[in-house]
Amino acid sequence: MVNLLAALRRYIGFAPEQASHLEKGVSTVGGIISILGVMLISQAQLGLSGSVSIISSMGSSAVLLFAVPHGPLSQPWSVFGGHLVSALVGVACVKLIHQPMLAAALAVGLAIGAMHYLRCIHPPGGATALAVVIGGDSVHKLGFEFVLTPVLLNAITILFVAVLFNLPFPWRRYPVALAQRKAPDTQHN
Repeated sequence: MVNLLAALRRYIGFAPEQASHLEKGVSTVGGIISILGVMLISQAQLGLSGSVSIISSMGSSAVLLFAVPHGPLSQPWSVFGGHLVSALVGVACVKLIHQPMLAAALAVGLAIGAMHYLRCIHPPGGATALAVVIGGDSVHKLGFEFVLTPVLLNAITILFVAVLFNLPFPWRRYPVALAQRKAPDTQHN
């Protein structure tokens, strides 16, 4: 029975605990601060009801940036490029395809393809593309302006918070390039 449980855990990806309580706390507070900034920007532009769907995609980004800051899907180009290209694709689909279900499916699928080609895969970008299609009149009225505000401002905000917030913690430096920096070699051969 123990072997069966161990095999089941491996199969479903249930790994032993890796993160300390401090790590979990830092991730939690970073998520709170970043989403507060995103909410302020989004609600100022779209109002409460119009901002719900875009805030959701940024919430997914916050999980990646603060719980897995060194993962490839969490890096700045992935976050920035993933959200922007997906927003562009979503707006184009809304403008060109007047059947909402087809526009939603194409927005997400084409955003995935675009992120692949631009090497900026960020899963919450798919939610950003979808948010444009299902966001309602307040989002649709913005058209391509939606890409700049709230999406661009939100991406900049969440990345800025991630860089500053993780800076004091040497094991969490963000982006990953800062974590990999090594002190200059002071030994002479």
